[in-house]
Amino acid sequence: MRTGIRIGVDVGRARVGVARSDRDGLLATPVATLTRGSATIGELRDLVLELEPLELVVGLPLSLSGGDTASTTDARDFARELGAATGMPVRLVDERLTTVSAQRALHDVGRRTRGSRPVIDQVAAVIILQNALDFERSAARPPGNLIDP
Repeated sequence: MRTGIRIGVDVGRARVGVARSDRDGLLATPVATLTRGSATIGELRDLVLELEPLELVVGLPLSLSGGDTASTTDARDFARELGAATGMPVRLVDERLTTVSAQRALHDVGRRTRGSRPVIDQVAAVIILQNALDFERSAARPPGNLIDP
């Protein structure tokens, strides 16, 4: 298992959830929910400068059958832009059903979905990153696919 902080990103049309790992790559924790707009990449670049991560892990929202959707294209474009702006390696990892899992987890602790959308995005980013960390630990190789900047 490689050591170093990773930043996990859940890309949505309205918001971007952000999570981070510890230096040992064991545990993902929520960081922020950013409003998606012209300043989002800059805000993420600031987090990269602050946290000095090993890499960025961006969720890739594939359809249940594994095919691309409009959101898949958006996430890939966002990941490329993020990599170019930060100079960091970016890995795309399958994020199917992470938002559903995040909603379920919040519901299980008594939070309603309606007022929790920003929190759901953070929890989704945590799930994306934690799944990537767990995969790397069990498979002894980095998760997902490294994208070209």
